[in-house]
Amino acid sequence: MKLKPLGLIFFSMLFMILGCAKNETVESKLTLPEDIPNFVKESDLEKVDWDKKATTFNGNIIGNENKSGVISADMPSLNGQKWMWHLWGVENPQETELTVVGFHRETGTVHQILTTGWTIGLGGENNGADAHAPSTVNIPKAGEWAVLLYTGGKLFDTVIYEINE
Repeated sequence: MKLKPLGLIFFSMLFMILGCAKNETVESKLTLPEDIPNFVKESDLEKVDWDKKATTFNGNIIGNENKSGVISADMPSLNGQKWMWHLWGVENPQETELTVVGFHRETGTVHQILTTGWTIGLGGENNGADAHAPSTVNIPKAGEWAVLLYTGGKLFDTVIYEINE
């Protein structure tokens, strides 16, 4: 008979522990910088397909063919590097702005990688693309990066780069 009260106490304690654990708030480690444009959403970052790696096309552009890519993305960028962005499917490029958001996979941190701010203006056709823009980038640490591109305040494309140096 002594086992019944002991079993009842055990199951009561187990129930309390499990019940308390479910009330805990799970916080995401993802935090957007305060100065990031307001159209960038955490849900955009949560939907990144890390298996969709950038490829080389048109000889020297690295990105997602017929959508977006960069010349010089294969060059060292941890200490600053000039990148030439190319986008396909952009209408009125001279009236469109490009916002670039860097998302580091390992740390789950979001970074401004353009050295001049989050957003730059686009120019017209270049290298077969509908729009292009020169920039200088600074990638703060090595690793796998999702680079989210926004045109006109809307998510345009996400490119996955491996930056090692």
